[in-house]
Amino acid sequence: MDTPLRDKSYFDERATKEMASHLQHVQRDTRETMAFACRILAMTEQEAGLAGQISVRSERPGAYWTLRFGLGFDEATPEDFIEVDRDLNTLSGQGMANPATRFHLWVYEARPDVNSIIHTHSPWATVLATARQPLVISQMDMTPLHNDCAFLGEWPGVPIADQEGVIISKALGDKRAIILAHHGYLTAGQSCQEATYLSVYLERAARLQVRAQAAFGPLTPVDDTLAAEAHDYLLKPSIVNATFDYWSRQTQGIAPLTKTR
Repeated sequence: MDTPLRDKSYFDERATKEMASHLQHVQRDTRETMAFACRILAMTEQEAGLAGQISVRSERPGAYWTLRFGLGFDEATPEDFIEVDRDLNTLSGQGMANPATRFHLWVYEARPDVNSIIHTHSPWATVLATARQPLVISQMDMTPLHNDCAFLGEWPGVPIADQEGVIISKALGDKRAIILAHHGYLTAGQSCQEATYLSVYLERAARLQVRAQAAFGPLTPVDDTLAAEAHDYLLKPSIVNATFDYWSRQTQGIAPLTKTR
């Protein structure tokens, strides 16, 4: 073709405008969104007994919504989320918070931009945590975590006290994710949808890294400039939300989002 090549910014701007017009995000309330997030985490095999945690910052200062303790991701319904205060006292709903969600308070305090946190001991990310290996961004699907995944090399213990919250929040810094050595991972999103999106892609990235290293040895990171470009593109809210909505439709085969027990 003799047509002059247009700069990539032209296509980026055009795609952004078209996505804003054509990708209509499903409107849900906080607890319904959290229920779908839990189902997505279960669908992607990220449960680990009762160790998994999800929270969303409440409109009430110093409080957040979380799944009541004793339930797994796969059985969460909107009615199963409770609002708790800074000392994990239940403000709305019935039940208690997972005591290990206490460190979420410290992340919310340090990061006003964070509105949702997910923590799990998912299989592949936990392999990296067990081996004390940070994430290597070596493939396109990993780039949402480019320069956005911290690493905590020492385990501070079960995070049920304040000290663990101080350690984890400092290690996270300004990143949206962190691999916790000997433990698991955490994602911190501007929304529940973003935290879920990052969780799914972090687990996928960990799986790619473990398998590729086992087969071929050390990995080559992708070009930093190109990875940064892909990071920003793949984290566009329209893409994040449309992906969350797609995954939510997939979870319909797991169980209905209505109380059956």
